[in-house]
Amino acid sequence: MKTKRALTNGKIFSGYKLFEKSALLIDGENIVGIVSENDIPADYIVENVHGSNVCHGLIDLQIYGTGNVLFSSELTAESIRSIEEDLLKQGCTSFYLTLATNTLEVFKEAGRVFNAAKPEVALGLHFEGPFLNSKKRGAHPEELIIEATDEAISDLLSTAENSVKMMTIAPELVSDEAIKNLLARNILLSAGHSAATAKQTAKFYERGIKTATHLWNAMSPFHHRDVGLPGEILLDKNLSASIIVDGVHVDYETVTLSKKLMGERLFLITDAVGACEKGIYKHVFNQDHYELPDGTLSGSSLSMLQAIKNCVNQVDIPLDEAIRMATLYPANLIGRSDLGNLNAGAIANVLVFDQGFEVNQVIFRGKSVSAVTI
Repeated sequence: MKTKRALTNGKIFSGYKLFEKSALLIDGENIVGIVSENDIPADYIVENVHGSNVCHGLIDLQIYGTGNVLFSSELTAESIRSIEEDLLKQGCTSFYLTLATNTLEVFKEAGRVFNAAKPEVALGLHFEGPFLNSKKRGAHPEELIIEATDEAISDLLSTAENSVKMMTIAPELVSDEAIKNLLARNILLSAGHSAATAKQTAKFYERGIKTATHLWNAMSPFHHRDVGLPGEILLDKNLSASIIVDGVHVDYETVTLSKKLMGERLFLITDAVGACEKGIYKHVFNQDHYELPDGTLSGSSLSMLQAIKNCVNQVDIPLDEAIRMATLYPANLIGRSDLGNLNAGAIANVLVFDQGFEVNQVIFRGKSVSAVTI
């Protein structure tokens, strides 16, 4: 039986609007709209959120695992469900499950497992590799980085059945033909782990590349004679980029500079991993981030809500804009108008959090997370 519920007495953030003394109406799996608290229909159950913030559930387009679960080392439906359940509790209601550069067999098995699992919170897979630049490989094994030939692309995606929604590539090493091949499969291409020059970067949009992966990390350096990939991203109004706001992967002052220059083109990801002691990626927790055993910086330990908190408290980004960086902007990038906002007809994924950035309530497709079975 569908439940009609009205969330009241909170600050409701939807897109570019803030609503106060209003109610968010939810009917079943969808948002009905936002009305005055005096106009709540009689058949709705009223829920007082006691002054908390209300926004659409958060969207993370790059996350590898949570807690002690790293998907690439545990390629099972159970690991996907575990990650989904953990992220829902954190207020992340949509994400791209990500795999870093690995063997082709691991990538293909990930596609098989993902399709068989039919996940609901995970919207698809993000392959970060294997078509990268070894000069900017970061934590990615050099021996597993390969050339993007038609044969390699077909093999990589042979079991994916449209589950791969995003791929990070080094465009300066990928031919126009290979890029067209990937775009024809409706994959969002993101420039990353790349040593591209500014001149090369300037042609990305013309080649169908709209965004870049974790701005500043694993990129050509910013130089006064060639601003490189990061400099061109800051200046090119056609390109967006994700950024890891944990104070480790990128200094907060650099985030401030990036935000001032990019505005709405900058969005949040966590780049979070799970602790792992086996397989290619042995992630070791170090205070507030993860490293490989040799000390190489790997993933973060961020949640999306923590990233919003850091934007507000460390970078002086207004709360409403920080929320858009974790909801509206990634939703727009992946072409989902039914996500990232609380407009009528949108999917009823809702996060309620207090002034201390603690999760009070999460609603997924109209149901409280405690009642959701993944």
